[in-house]
Amino acid sequence: MSVTQKQARAKGSKAEVSYELLRSRILDGTYGPGYRLVLSQLARETGVSTIPLREALRRLQSDGLVEVVRNIGARVAVFDAAQVEHALQVLARLEGYATAISAPHMTEADLAHARTINDRMTTALEDFDPASFTALNREFHFSLYAHCPDAHLVSLLEAEWARLDHMRRSTFSHVPGRARRSVAEHERLLELIATRAPAEEIERAACAHKVATADALRQSQTAP
Repeated sequence: MSVTQKQARAKGSKAEVSYELLRSRILDGTYGPGYRLVLSQLARETGVSTIPLREALRRLQSDGLVEVVRNIGARVAVFDAAQVEHALQVLARLEGYATAISAPHMTEADLAHARTINDRMTTALEDFDPASFTALNREFHFSLYAHCPDAHLVSLLEAEWARLDHMRRSTFSHVPGRARRSVAEHERLLELIATRAPAEEIERAACAHKVATADALRQSQTAP
């Protein structure tokens, strides 16, 4: 390997490490919405030079987690209710298709595992904690995606879920009444998968499940 190739690899590695570090800090709330991402300050905080950090910020901007604002510079993206609803609508289409093509690959044991998660969600309704319930909801859906034969689709779902997590830490804190209906819809979805319902029926049910959450959020914003 030439010196130039080694330098390119080292640069790439530092950019990747910088990307993962900044992304994790955005998603866990360390850098909240609107937080200014000043290269010199980030370099001091992370111990990484500004070149890989700049590349990381470009990637995060492509992910929708960072935005560049005139006279301000780069900052953690700020979202409004309309953008959250739009993200849910996009996710609904992805989830519908992913769930439909995952279904034929799920065994009885896989379904039992998903039901166990949904049972935990039912129990969580008794002493409701929105953040914990949201985490279980994510675990439930990804227990279905684990059997998706399309790896690219799964990576898209992971990116959209991460982006939505950043937009709104807990959807169910804004529409708590949606939680109980969500659990019932999960049961219906598992029943369709267990009975080997047609793919288009499973896709419609999974898509409608997420659209219902988007509708509930919109109604909560317009309620007096």
